Amino acid sequence: MQMLYVRSLLSVCLVGCLVSGTLCVAAEPEGKGTAEKPRLKLHWEKNILTISGPHVPGREVKILYLEAYCRPNSHTTDWNQHTVIGHTTTLDEASEDGHQLKLTCRLKDGVVVKHVITAGHDEVDFRLTAHNPTQLASEAHWAQPCMRVGAFTGLGDPNKPQSYEYLKNSFIFLDGKLERMPTRDWATKARYTPGQVWAGPGVPRADVNPRPLNPHTPSNGLIGCFSGDERQILAMAWKPYQELFQGIITCLHSDFRIGGLKPGETKEIRGKVYIVPADVPALLQRYEQDLGD
Repeated sequence: MQMLYVRSLLSVCLVGCLVSGTLCVAAEPEGKGTAEKPRLKLHWEKNILTISGPHVPGREVKILYLEAYCRPNSHTTDWNQHTVIGHTTTLDEASEDGHQLKLTCRLKDGVVVKHVITAGHDEVDFRLTAHNPTQLASEAHWAQPCMRVGAFTGLGDPNKPQSYEYLKNSFIFLDGKLERMPTRDWATKARYTPGQVWAGPGVPRADVNPRPLNPHTPSNGLIGCFSGDERQILAMAWKPYQELFQGIITCLHSDFRIGGLKPGETKEIRGKVYIVPADVPALLQRYEQDLGD
């Protein structure tokens, strides 16, 4: 009788295992088998790209996408009269699940830039194709995606956009090491102030933002910040990149490089936005895998 009772219990347990897939299974160690974070969501409207998710500090990150396409010889010249090449951006396609966008930028000089933007659970991937269909060379040398970081750091007041508390949570890499802002040899003089610019490797210093130009060259194209609790990192990077830039409206830039376009020429550009745990070596390794040489 006792044996029949045990067999009955085993049968019930086996049926439960088959139905639920969870009963009668030894518990997994904590941290194993946990559900992956949900994929980030994307939305673009009126030149603002919004990246959102329940696991994002501040719930969302907004990027002015794109702020401007720019000519060279920009560091000492008038921004509006000389540097900016006018453009319009249109939304071509948005996936129903919010995980992918396709945009087209049309520059006033005829250049067309196609953007495919795809969200993962902790990153956003950018694939750009810049093409000059005209018979004239284009002076489109670089462009500015302006990433607002106040909500992520918890140090930005939307009613006071020119607040610089967020600097202490912001960073770039110099001499291979993370360095928080204000970094060493912080520059203070330029055509327009404040702000800070770091020219990318091989980029003429005459061809960057007209804000104070730091004398050091970044170790890589990453610029980012820590969340208010220091547990997460928000970072942006492009390949190739023109400059890294700390701006005046609670923003950070990794501005991508085009380098001009000959008649009929096409160039490919890649970018990433990372929203990841505050593990700096892991971030560097991932950057090297994605965008490194």
